[in-house]
Amino acid sequence: MLARPPLSLYIHIPWCIRKCPYCDFNSHESNSPLPEHEYIEALLEDLAHEFSRFGQNQRELISIFIGGGTPSLFSGDSYRALLHRISELVNFSSKIEITLEANPGTVEAERFSSYRDAGINRLSLGIQSFNNDCLLKLGRIHNSEESLQAIEIAKGVGFKNFNLDLMHGLPGQESEQALNDLQIAISVAPTHISWYQLTIEPNTAFYRYPPQLPHEAILEKIQEDGQNLLESHGYVQYEVSAFAKNGFTSLHNHNYWSFGDYLGVGAGAHGKLTLPNENKLIRIRKQKQPNSYLQGQARREAELKDIPKQERTVEFLMNALRLKDGFNQIQFESRTGLAFSVISKRVEYQIENGLMQRTEKDGEEFFSTTTIGYRFLNSVLEEFL
Repeated sequence: MLARPPLSLYIHIPWCIRKCPYCDFNSHESNSPLPEHEYIEALLEDLAHEFSRFGQNQRELISIFIGGGTPSLFSGDSYRALLHRISELVNFSSKIEITLEANPGTVEAERFSSYRDAGINRLSLGIQSFNNDCLLKLGRIHNSEESLQAIEIAKGVGFKNFNLDLMHGLPGQESEQALNDLQIAISVAPTHISWYQLTIEPNTAFYRYPPQLPHEAILEKIQEDGQNLLESHGYVQYEVSAFAKNGFTSLHNHNYWSFGDYLGVGAGAHGKLTLPNENKLIRIRKQKQPNSYLQGQARREAELKDIPKQERTVEFLMNALRLKDGFNQIQFESRTGLAFSVISKRVEYQIENGLMQRTEKDGEEFFSTTTIGYRFLNSVLEEFL
């Protein structure tokens, strides 16, 4: 039977100074003054609407993630006002995690203190690489020196919890260069590192004009050596591309990948909610164009979709099996509304074939992929289609 999981909030800021050639997120270049005040008001109106129609305002928020685009184009004052008014709409957990994605450019870094004062307690810095040649190929507007300065500023103003975003498998990159990026990252002691391979996505400049990426053998060596390096310095992998120091697993990331609930507001934002009384799981998607989003509530929603029962198994597993710990029977049943018997035979088959395993955590039985299964996750998921 469906039960409500923890609730998070995702807020999307859709503007960037420049669109990166690998980026397929909903971001829009803008060199003119941004409608900052108007957009903050639109976010609050949107959120109040979501609470009222789905009755979510009696729940507690465990995390807020402000992503983009480039959220650090907005001021600390705007986020102070936004977070204060959100706290009037819904209860915050006493341990709420509030993350802001930020670029390491000089202008944005100057605002870090005001973000901390606004109530943001976690930064996620879009470093991507500490190699200036790689940054140029990726179309980034910052350099390595600015990245290191931004990290020191973040630490200096009191951010004890911060993530560094790094990519590997970059155009022309050798294993040594990728590992050097990780070594520099480790040396500045972030609490969390998101380390993921560059993939070429449709509707990007790289898709239209593909760069020369490293051969598969180099990619495999980078992956293996990088994971060993991170783990040797105390960064534990808890999700496909997420590594954290003890006690610093991202609440927001973990809730998302464990098929928790999240409201999504902002241009192009997505949300997923559990409605136990109606035995429904729903997804909500907002209009991508900022101008349409700003024109009022009637223009904001692009899609409202019920997740049918026959799709819930794969939707759940696509998320939960990305987590190293996997899932237990109670999580599967309460978050899909389905009996565990729906997947039990296929889980046993995967265990017999060495792709999944049983483990025990806090006295409970969990199901997760083996090392080989984790590497070939898509093949594991295909068995549940």
